Parts: sequence; C-alpha cells; structure tokens
Amino acid sequence: MQNFKLISPLDMHLHLREGEMLETVAPLSAETFAGAVIMPNLITPVDSENRLLEYEKAVREAIRPHTFEPFMTLFFKKYDRDFLQRVKDKIIGIKLYPAGITTNSESGIKSIEEAAPTFSAMQELKIPLLVHGETDGFVMERESEFIAIYRKLAQTYPRLKIVMEHITTQAAVDFLDRYENIFATVTLQHVLITLDDVAGGLLRPHLFCKPIAKRPEDRDALLQAALHAHPKLMFGSDSAPHPIDKKESCGCAAGVFTAPIALQVLVGLFEKHGCLDNLQNFISNNAQKIYGIVPPHKVIHFKKENYTVPQKIGEVVPMFASEELAWSVDNFQH
Repeated sequence: MQNFKLISPLDMHLHLREGEMLETVAPLSAETFAGAVIMPNLITPVDSENRLLEYEKAVREAIRPHTFEPFMTLFFKKYDRDFLQRVKDKIIGIKLYPAGITTNSESGIKSIEEAAPTFSAMQELKIPLLVHGETDGFVMERESEFIAIYRKLAQTYPRLKIVMEHITTQAAVDFLDRYENIFATVTLQHVLITLDDVAGGLLRPHLFCKPIAKRPEDRDALLQAALHAHPKLMFGSDSAPHPIDKKESCGCAAGVFTAPIALQVLVGLFEKHGCLDNLQNFISNNAQKIYGIVPPHKVIHFKKENYTVPQKIGEVVPMFASEELAWSVDNFQH
C-alpha cells in the first residue's frame, strides 16, 4: 500500500502548555488532528470557570486557521453541584491527579474519599472522570496498585464514566473488560518502548515520562490492544513538550513530545502488523462512541514516502528526532 487516509483523527490526551510553548506546539496538533482533549495541569491549574474560558480562548487563538476542536477539561478539586451544572457543557470531563504524582499536580487530591460528593455530582450530571492512575508507591508498581482504586470507583459510581489515562500495564488492559464504565487511553511511546529503552544504557531523557515505560510484556499487551482497536481503548498521545534545558538537566522533566509524528508512526506501526483496517477505530471512532462527540470532519492523506523528523521544533525535541519514518503526511482536507 502506498497511500492511506484517516478521517477526523483524535488525540484524547494532549498537553499544550501556555504562552510561547502553546503557540509553538498547538498548530502541530491542529494541522493533522480534528480535535484533542486538552489537559488542565498548567502552572496555575484550570480549576475555575474563568480560568477555563481564558485557557480555551488562548488555545483557539493558537490553532488558527486550522480546523480543530479543543475538548476542554477541568483540574479535579471538590466542586459543588451548582458549579458543575453551570460548566458541564463547556468541558468533556474532569481530570483527577493524585497530589504531586506528575507535572504541576501538587494541588491534586490526597484522598479519594474526600472527593465523594464531587464524584456523585459528576455521575448525576454525566461528566466523565479522567484519571492519572498512580499511587505514590514503588515506581514500577504505581499503576498496578491504583487498580484497586479504579475498582472501588467503578463499583461505587457505576454510572460514572471513568477513563484510565495513559495506561502502561497488562493489568490495566485486563481491567478494561471488568466494568462497563471503565475506559482508557494509551500513548504512542507506551506501545513502542520499555523502561530498558529509557534507562537500559545511557539515560535517554527525551523518552522519560510518567507513568514510566514498563516491562516488555506490558508493552506487548498495550500494543495488541491498540492494534486490534479494543472498543474501550482510545489513542491519547500524552504529548508533553518541555524545553531542552528542562529535559537535558538534573531533575529531568517528565514527558515525551510526539504531536508532530504520532500519526505517521501509527500508520507505519499498524501497517507493519497488518492491522491498518483497525487504525480508524483506534484513532477516532472509539473515542466518538465512548464520549458521544462529533469532531470536525477532516481527512488526512498519507503517502509511503520517507519523512525525516526534525532534530528539534522550537526548543522541544520530538520523539524519533533526526530519524526517518516510512510514512509522510501528504495533504489534508476539511
């Protein structure tokens, strides 16, 4: 096959940052994706109506003139029902971060129990809960340990749509089929790499992210679920740009920047495994059904022609920097 197309691809977990970084990276997603779920963990979290509207306006200005829908989220805190009723049509969900577990999450929640009234209101108002599911335990076991919390949430709030964000383990893949109200996103890096790729030799800071990449059996389980477009699994890049001086430094910032190359890599990956027919579901259709959304119509055409990934974009190094990919974006139609 020399040509391929995707209709309205969606990125269901994307970091766009603010200011100059927003202006640099937002157009890279908006050019080839029809929409994305925008993460709220900014230095000043998106946790009020004014902050939400202000950030959405900045995002929409940064993506012009591209056809792209930013699906906005709020940073989880104890919200009352009246507030949630007022903002429900302005957001796609609320993102829960355990306190201090990842970038700009210091004001996240410390106890699931203390959030019960908010969960109840979200269930009643049909507002999805998006979760960074890690404990503060041993780093390789944090996601697996969090499964018990997912189980309690799924049982206690059976009508609350719960999305396990950027899953990294076989245990999380297995858990998808346990409860009707459990769904998940998976990133590009986690279906491709293991911890050995990050730290098995010299440390590769631009592959370091949270949750960290896990074992080969975890990667393989994620890859198979993606390749077969598990109906409860969506693509969410978790593309997380940081400037070079924050990545190549002591205290390396967590995040892999994949926005400019995610679609080309996925086309090549699905082709390699003979699963190109499943990519449309994984990259768009599953998310539309799970969230009940209708993204802008956009057709992205790819051609089997080598594409050399830039060494850097602005002050950010993308995944596969300076390497050649087998597929290129040919053109796109609105």
